[in-house]
Amino acid sequence: MSWWQLARLGLVQAALGAVVVLLTTTINRVIIVELALPAMVPGILVALHFGVQLVLRPRLGHSSDRSGRRTPWILGGLLVCALGGVGVAASIPVMAEHTLLGVALASLASIVLGAGVSASGTPLLALISERARPEQRAGAAAITWILMIVGIIITAATSGALLDPFSFTRLILIAAGIGGVGLLVGVLATLGVERGSALAGSTVPRAEQSESFVASLKVVWQEPAARIFAGFIFLAMFAYSAQDLILEPFAGIAFGMTPGESTKLSGMHHGGVLAGMIVTALLATRSGQLRHWAAAGCLASAVTYVALTVSPAIGDPGYFRVTVALLGLANGVFAIGAIGSMMSLTGDRTDGRAGLRLGVFGAAQAIAYATGTMTGAAGVDVARSLMSSPVQGYLVVFSVQAVLFAASAVLALRSASSERANDVFRTRSEMLPAALQS
Repeated sequence: MSWWQLARLGLVQAALGAVVVLLTTTINRVIIVELALPAMVPGILVALHFGVQLVLRPRLGHSSDRSGRRTPWILGGLLVCALGGVGVAASIPVMAEHTLLGVALASLASIVLGAGVSASGTPLLALISERARPEQRAGAAAITWILMIVGIIITAATSGALLDPFSFTRLILIAAGIGGVGLLVGVLATLGVERGSALAGSTVPRAEQSESFVASLKVVWQEPAARIFAGFIFLAMFAYSAQDLILEPFAGIAFGMTPGESTKLSGMHHGGVLAGMIVTALLATRSGQLRHWAAAGCLASAVTYVALTVSPAIGDPGYFRVTVALLGLANGVFAIGAIGSMMSLTGDRTDGRAGLRLGVFGAAQAIAYATGTMTGAAGVDVARSLMSSPVQGYLVVFSVQAVLFAASAVLALRSASSERANDVFRTRSEMLPAALQS
């Protein structure tokens, strides 16, 4: 697959991000501010969107393996995702009049949204993993996620400009427009990419192609490398997502930063993530295993969290800002190493289970992100209630994140070692029958 084709497929990820971001930003704010409902309501909607992926990502990934084509799943999932996004927006005016009914409809629409992400995102990554050359995987991971971030930024800016003056009708029309444009982008991005050819998985025996979901899942889960790597994804993403709701409040409490200053701080973190992604994509194509880069990013993240825990004692806002930027850089290294490793662990197999493997990893990522975000915020509240200073509650959570990232680095290295052992075992197993025959 050419770099141009990989970039086109990255646009599909951008379309998915554009549809989902409306729930996590604009609709989140409307529920809390305009409708004056508890923050728990959008929290439940986001949790449902992630939670359904725990079940559907592996199953739909397996279904795309058996179908022999990824494109119909990618486009069908985008359509379902768009319908879910419109459904969430359409439930807001109902929520304003009848809260419980509106929340119920929004919950159902969030489940549909998560189902669409599962149906489209998992086969998309499987297609990229199968078609990208080994030396392209770090770059493919960077292109895919950078384009997703770009899509989120463009969507947020465009929808923000179109929403004023605000009305529920405008919100629904914007959601429909984003979904329609996203689906069109998906159609153009996937046009001719598979070129009517069968997937790599179609070369496996028919008995394996017709294998049930449960049987295939058992085969994948029996692989030590896949099992350890799924644990790595869960632990690392849990640690990563735990900072989402606490970094900006910590800046205000510990350093007295204004809302504008803390928002800029968040921008510095995301800028560091992008820089880390780009640098890792460039360097990983020349040296080192991707899982080693993932481990390095986790270790660097652990060190920066330790640096955050001592920032109040130092009391220098400049030191704090630099630390946050370095945290973003380390997170970017981890992200590309982890995503590229997922592609390698999947693309190097020819047993027709690429979608299922990525579904398992995607499920671990989704549930980790959902629980990590909520646990980080709840952990701060619990720690603050037990500590004499509110700042200490944040420091406890940062310390736990440092430990989790360090443990994640160990799992990443163990996964790489298990994979090498599996490769040696398979090679010897394949050589033995030939040697006996000769």
